[in-house]
Amino acid sequence: MAKPNYSFEKRQREQAKKKKKEDKVKEKAGRKAGDPGADDSPMDDAEAGAPPAEGQPST
Repeated sequence: MAKPNYSFEKRQREQAKKKKKEDKVKEKAGRKAGDPGADDSPMDDAEAGAPPAEGQPST
């Protein structure tokens, strides 16, 4: 059986954490500039009428 590569997993976690932090900082900067919800744009009509992707729950 293959030996798990914990260094790789740790690096992946660190990169995910770093990306999340950067996104948060970017979002805060957008709000501070007076642009609330810069990342949360409303859905287009095409997206709103489209059926959910396979494996996604329908609401």
